[in-house]
Amino acid sequence: MATESRPGKPRANVQEFQWPVRVYYEDTDAAGVVYHSNYLKFMERARTEWLRALGFSQQRLREEEGILFVVTDMTVSFQRPARFDDQLDVTTRIHNMNAASLIFSQAIINAAGKPVCAADVTVACLDAAGMKPRRIPAAVRKEFGHDG
Repeated sequence: MATESRPGKPRANVQEFQWPVRVYYEDTDAAGVVYHSNYLKFMERARTEWLRALGFSQQRLREEEGILFVVTDMTVSFQRPARFDDQLDVTTRIHNMNAASLIFSQAIINAAGKPVCAADVTVACLDAAGMKPRRIPAAVRKEFGHDG
């Protein structure tokens, strides 16, 4: 599991969030290239940290609002390899928001500014108890720049 190194604070606003990630040996395969599933972990962390930067802990949302966010669909494009010790930035944007789901556009960029991996990720808001779709809370919608 990678531990994020933070050369500065992550950059966040309503439109976009960037989360820095350093590639560690444990993130790579025998050739020293990031193993494909680890890019998805980097993206998950960026979405979680964006929520946190906006003031929402996923644990608190579950306990206080009774909701979970779960990935329901993902399209991934691997463009070039990242390697051991690379510094990467994971950029996250909301492409679309509906009553009970969001589509994120995410990209992983290397230090040279070249794309490494990109994904469109659909995330549904579910009732934690019944695992049924539920409207995204007004406070979360507002922070993401949508009407409550």
